[in-house]
Amino acid sequence: MNNKERGLRIRTQILRDVVHHPKDISNHIAKTFNITPQAVYNHIKRLEKEERLTSNGKGKGKTYSLGVVRSYNVSLPLTKELSEDTVWRNYFSFIFEGVKDNIVSICQYGFTEMVNNVIDHSAGKTIHMNIFRDKEKIQMFVIDDGEGIFKRITRLCKLADERHAIMELSKGKLTTDPENHTGEGIFFTSRMFDEFEIESKGLNYSHYDDNNFDFLFDSSITIKEMGTMVVMVINIESERVIKNIFDEYTEDTDGEDTSQFNKTVIPVKLAQYGNEMLVSRSQAKRLLTRIEKFQNVIFDFEDVSMVGQAFADEIFRVYANKNTDIHLVPINMSDDVEHMVKRALGK
Repeated sequence: MNNKERGLRIRTQILRDVVHHPKDISNHIAKTFNITPQAVYNHIKRLEKEERLTSNGKGKGKTYSLGVVRSYNVSLPLTKELSEDTVWRNYFSFIFEGVKDNIVSICQYGFTEMVNNVIDHSAGKTIHMNIFRDKEKIQMFVIDDGEGIFKRITRLCKLADERHAIMELSKGKLTTDPENHTGEGIFFTSRMFDEFEIESKGLNYSHYDDNNFDFLFDSSITIKEMGTMVVMVINIESERVIKNIFDEYTEDTDGEDTSQFNKTVIPVKLAQYGNEMLVSRSQAKRLLTRIEKFQNVIFDFEDVSMVGQAFADEIFRVYANKNTDIHLVPINMSDDVEHMVKRALGK
């Protein structure tokens, strides 16, 4: 072990043990590593400078505690005994001490939902988890070595391809295990965070809170042993509240609050492959997959310059006439798109 590795190990041990040794951390670490208290003190000063440690008092009355910058990572075997709530409580709950309740609730929801997905669906052998907190944000990573989420959804839901799987994820209510899952976890988690990304087998699905539409692009990450990586980021001062996110996708039906997930926003751009134009009925039918699960469907045409007559007709005349109980709403239309939609609606 070189000096750099040994130094990192000493500082990691300080952060692990300071909770139980707030007054004698220097002597405790000195005995553990057979080094002088002065050598330990140098590591402590570095951790204080990085805001990973903080101190109170002076002299013999000085005590140390964890600072605002905190992180932890762990890799665990995927077994039937593994449970997401235990992982959160045993390994990561200390990171959120002093964080606002609304942020803790969002992070716990997102983390446990994503870990549960890995346990139940990844078919992998190992899960790696990392959470990092600084003064500005919290970042969470959940990585498995399984089949890959897009490949699994494509296979079990018998979809056209992995890009179609990503589009279905963006709608919500997609699950490969309907008896045990509602398919709402990924959808709502993606809406709770400032940044949400899924990397898997060369594809990336991203939802950013400051953008009106989701992103789909080829990923440059080519780690062979990685099945799926989920990244969640939220500002530590965010005012976002879980209930408001759920309420945003729950609408009254005939004046009654159903308290159910009955609304979805579909980024139409996700139906485009490369530079192709949205002109055919088959493209429209792909976009319409599973929307019967919702009562209010918003088609967001952001960044779609034009659509063909057949594409618009299939959605806003053919499908609408056959499913009068589903409310279809187009938004963010260019002039060319609006012309085709109005034509389909007979306006």
